[in-house]
Amino acid sequence: MTQLHIGFLIYPDVVQLDVLGAYQVLAFPPNTQLHLIWKTLKPVTSNEGLTLIPTATFENCPPLDVICVPGGGLGQVEVMKDPEVLDFLKAQSLTAQYVTSVCTGSMILAAAGLLQGYKATCHWAFRDQLAMLGVEVVRDRVVIDRNRLIGAGVTSGLDFGLTLVRLLHGEKTAKATQLMMEYKPEPPFDAGTPEAAGAEIVESLVQFGKPLLDAFLAQTRETSAQLKLSRLSKQTEV
Repeated sequence: MTQLHIGFLIYPDVVQLDVLGAYQVLAFPPNTQLHLIWKTLKPVTSNEGLTLIPTATFENCPPLDVICVPGGGLGQVEVMKDPEVLDFLKAQSLTAQYVTSVCTGSMILAAAGLLQGYKATCHWAFRDQLAMLGVEVVRDRVVIDRNRLIGAGVTSGLDFGLTLVRLLHGEKTAKATQLMMEYKPEPPFDAGTPEAAGAEIVESLVQFGKPLLDAFLAQTRETSAQLKLSRLSKQTEV
């Protein structure tokens, strides 16, 4: 079987489960090589303090069959305006079979101009901001639109990963992967969505996360303005 190359962008302050949930799933099929990609091979510290070791750099990363962009904490603000990161994603997207993300990673894809004209999703707290970047936002846990495959918040990486395994390897392999992981969620609380959690819990979480929401919003506004200028420039050239 032809070996598939699947790459995860990692960066300082990345949310580790956005990476590792899907990584765990996608590591099961035997003909898959996974890459953790950053600018250098120096260790990267996640939002939660977990150390991740890149296995490839932008310079030596092979052409990827799948590029996956996870979300992050405040460090994501820097990534969304980093031309080196955005140019890497644009280049890989030209030949990748699937361009994907988990959680607020979809905002990085949108910043690179790779989600405009597509349906997508992200963490519930950032849906409005994703829409500000010209993306058609839907509330599904996993969204497929042509070759874009987008997971919602953090734990959706598992469902996202299983969906991707089905697309790449077939339903039988995806089911075997789910069984291997004994993935049959039975959470102790029904509080995994704003609707289920209720207004009081939602408000307390929003207030707790306000610095992050505000920082993302400022960058989203800046990125939205830049994308509009870029579109106007292209229209003028035509």
